Amino acid sequence: MGKYSDSEEWADIVPIPQNDGGPNPLAAIAYTEEYSEAMGYLRAVMAKNEKSERVLELTEHIINMNPAHYTIWLYRANTLFRLQNLYQTDLQEDILEELRWLDGISLKHLKNYQIWHHRQTLMALLSTIPSTELSFLAQMFAKDAKNYHVWSYRQWLVRHFSLWDTELPYIENFLTADVRNNSAWNHRWFVLFGRHVDPNLGKGMDVVGNIVDEDLLDREVEYTQAKIRLAPQNQSPWNYLRGLLRKRGSLLECKSFAEEFVGDMEGGGDGCRSSHALDFFADCMAEEKEAEKAGKALELLAKRFDPIRRNYWNYRRGLLGLGAVEA
Repeated sequence: MGKYSDSEEWADIVPIPQNDGGPNPLAAIAYTEEYSEAMGYLRAVMAKNEKSERVLELTEHIINMNPAHYTIWLYRANTLFRLQNLYQTDLQEDILEELRWLDGISLKHLKNYQIWHHRQTLMALLSTIPSTELSFLAQMFAKDAKNYHVWSYRQWLVRHFSLWDTELPYIENFLTADVRNNSAWNHRWFVLFGRHVDPNLGKGMDVVGNIVDEDLLDREVEYTQAKIRLAPQNQSPWNYLRGLLRKRGSLLECKSFAEEFVGDMEGGGDGCRSSHALDFFADCMAEEKEAEKAGKALELLAKRFDPIRRNYWNYRRGLLGLGAVEA
């Protein structure tokens, strides 16, 4: 007895069973009977290249059992587009209906890449962003504010619909709520500096050349320093600060800022509030050709503040012509 084998609607289809390599497979996957039957019918309709309403229902059934099955998502998308073209229905309304169904699946399976690829495939066909899209993403972030798939999709959304000018205040809310949200820091960089980058070039090359907006950099340096003071051992804003300063070609303008957190270097690092500040300070000293001072900061990292990466800090000392230190 089965959902499809007992259905008159599917009486014309002969299911194709899973081929695990003969009657005695070495490591056959223990699928449920329900899943095995549904997949058998899907293989049969795919072999016929059938794209119909019943195929949509079949893919929905399988997705509910296994939402990570990429082939099902791809065949579902192709079926949707084929039916829209066949019946000449309203493309936007068809996509919105699919998105409403997809919302529920997304909220149930938070870390599923295939769901977001399907959503992007649909959204790419629209000329304007649906009015409900950003509020839905807010629902997703309320469940997990660091969801990689949602942030990646949001970056695509910002670029596709040119949402650059309205995005920054939204990110501010995330960093106010959690200054350690590295995903929000990454998105902030993308919004401020990604609009002039052609993603098709593959290496982040600026479309309009190496443009540096000094006022923007000044504001961002000040903003980032304020966030670092809230949580000095948070690596994300230190990396963000490095990125800003590299656009100017030098870290040295923030050397004194880093010194606020390194403590008494001659006294064994007492009072140090951030290993990332020591790392930053070491690079400043190296830039000033002060190898011994840079080496001292790296020694403190290797011996006291980050000994698990001792080999890396010793490698950095070696670049300065200095010997290795033991933990």
